[in-house]
Amino acid sequence: MKRFLVVDIGNTQMVFGLFEGEKLCSHWRLSSSHSLTSDELAWQLHGMFEQFGHQPKQIDGIMAASVVPHLDNTLSDACERICGMPAAFVGNPDVKTGMAVDYKNPREVGADRIANAIAAREGFGAPVIVLDCGTATTFDIVSPQGHYAGGLIIPGMEISLEALCQRAAKLPEVSFTRTETLIGRDTVTSIQAGSYWAAVDAIKGLIGRLHADGNYSQAPIIATGGLSEKLLDDVPEITTHQAHLTLEGLRLLAGQHFNG
Repeated sequence: MKRFLVVDIGNTQMVFGLFEGEKLCSHWRLSSSHSLTSDELAWQLHGMFEQFGHQPKQIDGIMAASVVPHLDNTLSDACERICGMPAAFVGNPDVKTGMAVDYKNPREVGADRIANAIAAREGFGAPVIVLDCGTATTFDIVSPQGHYAGGLIIPGMEISLEALCQRAAKLPEVSFTRTETLIGRDTVTSIQAGSYWAAVDAIKGLIGRLHADGNYSQAPIIATGGLSEKLLDDVPEITTHQAHLTLEGLRLLAGQHFNG
């Protein structure tokens, strides 16, 4: 049974997953610090393997998706030191995804978005729509033909809230959370209600517009990303929630790449 380490390098965090066959055995998150060195990451990676009781030298392949290019060499060096091999990266010429990309410039599409689309197509067929709620909120659209058709990108829910609080000197910093009432009766609740329900209505509205297109009227909505779970009760249009969709996509790519 093949063992793959997969890594999703995001703007805020790096998410690691260790698969044995199709089973996600362990997963953990580390900070995507801009000042992180390969020595520091190697030490952290060694500690995670030790903590979860896995042998790093028994890994059969490492597949990564990165939207933080300056951390690519850091990760690859750390993996080579701890696991005895560098990481392969989605987007590199030698990593074949098996998915046509209809973007004008396919290299502009984030590697994590390709991984999401591949996992969603594998699990739910085509067409399918991925809603990923993280640093940014993105929609990834897989066409009826199974191509990556394109998508939408809007500022992430926490990013929007942080920007508001930073730009307005008298507004306090608050967390992004659901409120029971629509009308806030103090400043904190007013900000939370506005940010949460605006995000809900924006997502519901965009799903409605996508479903109004005849090609996507029946496309399931697959939600993933750290903030997506907060929305599930209020966005019934979401078909299912897949917390580790990106890692699953990377596992599928690792299987294709390292099994040759």
